[in-house]
Amino acid sequence: MSYTVMLVGLGFLILLVAWLPMVLRELPLSLPIICVGLGFLVFGTLELENPEPLAFPEATERLTELIVIISLMGAGLKLDRRIGWRRWIITWRLLGITMPLSIFMIALIGWYWLDFPLPASILLGAALAPTDPVLASDIQVGPPKSGEEDEIRFSLTSEAGLNDGLAFPFVHLAIGVALLNGNPPWNLLEHWVLLDVVWKLIAGVGVGWLVGRFLGYVTFRVPNRANLSRTGDGFVSLGITLIAYGLTELASGYGFVAVFVAALALRDAERNSEYHERLHDFVEQTERLMMMIMLVLFGGTIAHGLIDALSWSAVGAAVVILLLVRPVAGVVGLTGVAMPVGEKLAIGFFGIRGMGSIYYIAYALNAAEFDVPNALWAITGLIVLLSILVHGTTVTPIMQRIDRRRRSAEPPADASIHRRMEKAGVSADP
Repeated sequence: MSYTVMLVGLGFLILLVAWLPMVLRELPLSLPIICVGLGFLVFGTLELENPEPLAFPEATERLTELIVIISLMGAGLKLDRRIGWRRWIITWRLLGITMPLSIFMIALIGWYWLDFPLPASILLGAALAPTDPVLASDIQVGPPKSGEEDEIRFSLTSEAGLNDGLAFPFVHLAIGVALLNGNPPWNLLEHWVLLDVVWKLIAGVGVGWLVGRFLGYVTFRVPNRANLSRTGDGFVSLGITLIAYGLTELASGYGFVAVFVAALALRDAERNSEYHERLHDFVEQTERLMMMIMLVLFGGTIAHGLIDALSWSAVGAAVVILLLVRPVAGVVGLTGVAMPVGEKLAIGFFGIRGMGSIYYIAYALNAAEFDVPNALWAITGLIVLLSILVHGTTVTPIMQRIDRRRRSAEPPADASIHRRMEKAGVSADP
């Protein structure tokens, strides 16, 4: 394919980035479905090189890494709710109960059902447990100060912002087990707990918070002409993303955690500034463009047979992982929370898999030898594909139905005012 034809194709892709979300807003379809279908069609009909991840391991890791950190910055900037134990209680339950339970159950499926070795089973659980911040955009909260922050959308947004980084210790555990080579596991466990769990998480939160607070002060608090928010440049958000991620990685911390925490700290520096909307808009547009490119390439891998070798037993395992493991773990994690059962099921069901899962598999396979790399890519690719299709076609009708139920259950505004007046001892009668 000539360079000029590629430019034309990229131009059409950029137009789709801008126009398709408006067209698909009320339809049971999503932008990722269109992108994967486009990639499948283009790579299946034209003689293009197979973009399979095993052939381009470094590019796969770096491209997915970049799109995930950009998405994490966008997720953090969207959240209007201040961080806190009670205000984020559903998020903490999803992170502390649902995700570890998901990792454990998926690892068991890999071990017993798929007959994977132990390192590959642990890796599969770690890669497929987190909710993807990139492909979950249709179920996340709206832009800053938009008011679109109900419990379902807030919980899935905040969970997606943190659980990608919190899955990393288990990815490192899988790598460590793969590198044991018959050596005693005691040194591995000590190294894993002290470095991969404790230090890297502390460094991620600490460096991210410091970067966000410092750049928030420079952006909003430095007086007069030095105030950087006066520039109105949205691409500043990309610079903040790269600085937070890079400094944390240099400190041997989890950069994914740092980027999201930096976004929260930046937002906390001046919560009501309109500049946050500019920062968020730039991040969202960049993320959407990169997502479309990656999903077109993903569609190309499907067209070239990424999942063709899977047995029907593996297909059944993928369906169970996607449609049973996450919903069950979600409901268990939210047991005791005062919210409608339907909303708990929605939070459990919409644990979307995507770019984060692809990144973790690429990262681990580039760091250690696993015995079943092709099988890992195949089952991960199938689950990501099923997630795009199932969640992409159901998110709009399900959320519209939940929103209608919520609105019908809310008392009219005048009735709410009347009750507050009665509690205050004020007569509402003329």
